[in-house]
Amino acid sequence: MDYEKEFAGFFNRAGDRAGQIALRYFRGALPVDEKADRSPVTQADRDIEQALRDMVAREFPAHGFVGEEFGATREDAEFVWVVDPIDGTRAFMTGKPLFGTIIGLMHRGKPVMGLVDQPFTRERWLGVADKIAYHNNAVIRVAPPRDLAAARLYTGSPDMFRGDGFDDWLRLCRAARWPQYGCDCYAYGLMAMGWADLVVEQQLKIYDVAGIVPIITGAGGFAGDWALQDVGFGFDGRFIAASSRELAVEAVAILSLSFAGDSR
Repeated sequence: MDYEKEFAGFFNRAGDRAGQIALRYFRGALPVDEKADRSPVTQADRDIEQALRDMVAREFPAHGFVGEEFGATREDAEFVWVVDPIDGTRAFMTGKPLFGTIIGLMHRGKPVMGLVDQPFTRERWLGVADKIAYHNNAVIRVAPPRDLAAARLYTGSPDMFRGDGFDDWLRLCRAARWPQYGCDCYAYGLMAMGWADLVVEQQLKIYDVAGIVPIITGAGGFAGDWALQDVGFGFDGRFIAASSRELAVEAVAILSLSFAGDSR
């Protein structure tokens, strides 16, 4: 199937709609609640997800939908849309323009197409897994391969890595040439454009990564879990994206001690 021909128009319409809603709230009056796990959720998160659910239901009524805020509908469908309405909610609610809407499409359990939209900076990434990726309609590629000692690393907040694997995470950060922290989905867009070489996170959900994988692999990079396996609905929350599989192998070797001792 030609996923780009079949779905690119819908992805872009969905990104437009999400961006319109996000900008209504960004740096303005923003109702914020806390979930049971104390993570923040805003009215923008809810409004965007509901709008995208409605769009999918109208245009693709047989498709499933998995969203961060309202759960799963027909998760076993052949095609399933997987949405994080505001990735980087803390950035969004503190006025930092590194948030984005992530929209992924999974076909028979595999991420095949994805979009990240950052409406404030007017940037959009769109990718078809293993084929092509775009930034604002221009074709993009990951950086030429390099080893970890020369790599530009993005990783999450240190709080994301607290626990048994914290020392291994510190070793990874010290092994890279330029480690940087935070950036949410924007980091993956930069990596797909060649401005970073490696992104490592954990404690993620499928809606955090289903739309990222096709952008990274479409740009020629590697994306998978810390066991270097493909991401699917059984994803364990540990994610790595790299400009080459060899760089990913080098990075997860440092993380392997804590990973091997974890039964998840």
